[in-house]
Parts: sequence; C-alpha cells; structure tokens
Amino acid sequence: MSEEKLRRVRDRIRPFPDFPVPGVLFRDISPLLKDPAAFGILIDLLEDHVRAAFAKIDFIAGLDSRGFLIGPPLAQRLGIGFVPIRKKGKLPGPTESVSYALEYGKAELEIQSDAVEPGQKVVIVDDLLATGGTMCAACELMKRLKAEILECLVIIELKLLKGSEKLKSVPFYSLLQYD
Repeated sequence: MSEEKLRRVRDRIRPFPDFPVPGVLFRDISPLLKDPAAFGILIDLLEDHVRAAFAKIDFIAGLDSRGFLIGPPLAQRLGIGFVPIRKKGKLPGPTESVSYALEYGKAELEIQSDAVEPGQKVVIVDDLLATGGTMCAACELMKRLKAEILECLVIIELKLLKGSEKLKSVPFYSLLQYD
C-alpha cells in the first residue's frame, strides 16, 4: 500500500470536536467524498486490499448509510453485486432483523431474506468502526442467512473504543486507525 495514497485519504478526514456530544471527536468523511481524486484513491486502496486477501467474493454488503457510499463503487470495481443492510422498516419484502444496543439507546438493522444464499462469500463494509455494535449486528444478519463472512472492512477504526474485539472470530480490516 502506498503511503502517499494513504496520506491523501487521511488528509481528507476532518475532525469535529464535541460532536455529536461533548467529549467525542467525530471523524467526518465528507471532504473525502467531495474530492473525486481522493475518493478514487480510497476505492483503489480498498480494492487492492480485497483482491489481495480473497480469491473469491460473491457480494459486498454495506451498512446504512455511509456503507452505501463505499460499497457500490467497490463492488462495481470487483465485478460483484452489492447488498444493502438497512435500518428497520426501509426494505420491501420478507426481511431478517436484529436489535442491538447503542450508546444512547437501541436500534435495529435488517436485510432482505433472499439477499444472499447459504455459503455465499461476503465482505461487510462501513465508513467507521467505533464500539462495534452496528457491525456485530450486520454479522449476525449474515450468519442468519448462512453467508460466509470473509471480513468486516472500514475506512476508519477508533481504536480506544475496542469495537474490533466485539467481532471476535470475524476477520477485520481498517484502512486508518485513530486513538
């Protein structure tokens, strides 16, 4: 991985102190999305990683909502499909859903029941891993559909929150890490 390319992506991550609550340093990817060259480099880096790590992938699954910004272009580059994992009530037809705890309450994720077939190989993507609750819920949905989770992949990992430890035996990769 080119350090220059990684620096270009890192330079487009903007910190916002005390958002959404006092004491939190929010990592904003909006400048990265606004810069087509930097966003292209991001997708290049993710594609290079996934191609090097896995010989066969059936789908990229993206988490609502910023996983939807990364997942489709990555899936397109890889020549595979994209599967959305949405907030409850946003998908038509039969769905599987799972509840999970947030720092400030509870939430639910869902996936269409026919989104993947048993044994299909999936990489789950999102922009950021903090406490790991949302990513763990997405993994639970994939397990219910009997998919093989190859990896959970994010742009940013907030190391101090130890979210990757909650993923247990599921492989995890983050492009950028912050304390």
